[in-house]
Amino acid sequence: MARNKEALVLVLDVGPSMHSVLPEIEKVCSLMIQKKLVFSRYDEVGFVLFGTADTKNELTEEVGGYEHVTVLRNVKVVDEDLVDALQSLPRGSVPGDFLDAIVVGMDMLIKKFGQTNKGKKRLCLITNAVSPIKDPFEGTKEDQVNTIATQMAAQSMKMDCVIVRMKQDWETNRRVMEENDFLMSVFSNKSSSKVVYVESPTSLLGALRTRNILPVTIYRGDFEISAQLKIKVWVYKKTSEEKFPILKKYSDKAHPTDKFATHEIKVDYEYQSIEDPNKVVPPDQRIKGFQYGPQVVPISSAELEAVKFKPEKGVKLLGFTDATNIMRHYYLKDVNIFIGEPGNKKAILALSALARTMKEINKVAIVRCVWRQGQGNVVVGVLTPNVSDKDNTPDSFYFNVLPFAEDVREFQFPSFSNLPSSMQPNEKQQEAADKLVQMLDLAPPGKQEVLPPDFTPNPVLERYYRYLDLKSKHPDAAVPPLDETLRKITEPDVELLFRNKSIIEEFRRSFELKDNPKMKKSARRMKERPSGSDEERDEFDKDADAKAIDSMEYSSKTKVEKVGDVNPVEDFEEMLSRRDDPKWINKAIHDMKNRIFDLVENSYEGDTFHKALECLVALRKGCILEQEPKQFNDFLCHLSKFCQEKDLRSFCQYLTSNDITLITKAEAPDSEIPEHEARSFMVKPELDSQNMKPEAKVENDIMSIYLGGK
Repeated sequence: MARNKEALVLVLDVGPSMHSVLPEIEKVCSLMIQKKLVFSRYDEVGFVLFGTADTKNELTEEVGGYEHVTVLRNVKVVDEDLVDALQSLPRGSVPGDFLDAIVVGMDMLIKKFGQTNKGKKRLCLITNAVSPIKDPFEGTKEDQVNTIATQMAAQSMKMDCVIVRMKQDWETNRRVMEENDFLMSVFSNKSSSKVVYVESPTSLLGALRTRNILPVTIYRGDFEISAQLKIKVWVYKKTSEEKFPILKKYSDKAHPTDKFATHEIKVDYEYQSIEDPNKVVPPDQRIKGFQYGPQVVPISSAELEAVKFKPEKGVKLLGFTDATNIMRHYYLKDVNIFIGEPGNKKAILALSALARTMKEINKVAIVRCVWRQGQGNVVVGVLTPNVSDKDNTPDSFYFNVLPFAEDVREFQFPSFSNLPSSMQPNEKQQEAADKLVQMLDLAPPGKQEVLPPDFTPNPVLERYYRYLDLKSKHPDAAVPPLDETLRKITEPDVELLFRNKSIIEEFRRSFELKDNPKMKKSARRMKERPSGSDEERDEFDKDADAKAIDSMEYSSKTKVEKVGDVNPVEDFEEMLSRRDDPKWINKAIHDMKNRIFDLVENSYEGDTFHKALECLVALRKGCILEQEPKQFNDFLCHLSKFCQEKDLRSFCQYLTSNDITLITKAEAPDSEIPEHEARSFMVKPELDSQNMKPEAKVENDIMSIYLGGK
């Protein structure tokens, strides 16, 4: 058997206690074979069932014993018939002995491949381990397990044990379960065996490795701490996104009976001259161009290669920092794991000492990495210590890529803690939110975690492979509905929501939701009639639903860059909501100040005071949200002084009647204005207005007569 191929024997418990979960086992085992047909079509698979009424295996014929163990299929290359066989497993009628079944599976692999260590030989046991194990003829059950584990290690075999324990299984004989669990732990300690316990069909779907990916190092070399200190390390990928399969272009022009047809499509590209479309431009006359302002700058392949940064291969330590300085949202891409070079005791000890010291003082390391020679970029990342709690597993480091300045996206939002008390949840609302979070806890105390990443498969990929198998057998088959097990991954638990309906309803009542009456005006309607006209307002009131749809379809894509005359409040709010550059906040506040000055100064008998008030209210609200209280307070003081100098005290009185005051410290923590000072701010202008000289009043009356007033 080649080194990159796997021989697998599935050892399945089909006894009476497993009947309720056998449909899910059929699905997950079928899916594993379907993936092997896609990714590893030369792998070999065999099936052993235990708990059957009949007995069919070679060991029974040769030495006796091993009853109720049936070899459903000998080890051979995977095919579609194997998928069909797994989708209709027979139901057993007697309790099964998993130790007998394991020995039968090992015997199949030994007889098939002999003593060779080439390739990968694996057993996969799926059972609930609630049935008692027969007493051996000699020694104890633990001795028997030790013998089997020793033989398994000698034959370079690995074993995955998936223990399926549903709620009803915990009500059976606990003494037998505890004994079987102990025997499983012996397997785990004495051989290359992995034991996993699952409590739901969803976890079962992820617990069985449906696709084996061979670990490959992305770097082998020195971890350079200084010029005199270097540690030999190997770097592997710890997590990496599983991509959706690439669908190749397929040709159906080949004859259906041609078994050797590749159905391959070859694509050729031709580059033609603009001046002469019939003239083909050869590769040596083509060059790449890059947009630089209004012009295109041509750069040849040689120049492009010369300008590339070509660092030397290596991993170098830049320094250490507190773990609290590296935020979780800084992590980019996949996660790698650093281990000491296997077999190099000094490297393993040095890396372990470094990891334990960093863990103790809560530090992380910043490193510069170039994984291979000729790599076109440098990676800066963080090493987080991973101290092992197992005796046979050495300490290691997790590596995450950190962003450069160009990779960071800044979104400036005010902190919730800095908002005024009126905009923060009260005690009742907080209590309702606490109950909601506790209700939807995926890892409640004393229970198995729901949807753990290690056992939760990608539902998109799982559904695709199932449909691929269906399509191969029935070309005209429609896409089936989403499987119930996959649905539990993508949707909330319906039973859980129903049981806690009162908590959800309490949370909903605690936060009153209101429809936002504001709707964006469509670009098409803006062109048809002036903005703010009576006709436009009537149209909005007449058919609100049609307007909402029209707004979604035709709303303008142009971003607001200044506070205009027509809709200053909307322009101001739009500019504040822009997060592509911090400058828009200051520009919006500056523009709104100017707009308010213009409205107040150019008013005639207070005709624009109402609009100026709306702008001032919007400015005040915006300054509170953006934590700019000083800008508003300084502006309001300046505006008050301006009105007194220009004999516009009526506007000050208008503001006082509408309770427009300075922003207090209670509303914005950055404000320096106490509440009593804010309340008394508008009293002085009002008193000054009452004490105004009679000559000034007479002068104003005369001017109003000349300008058409009464």
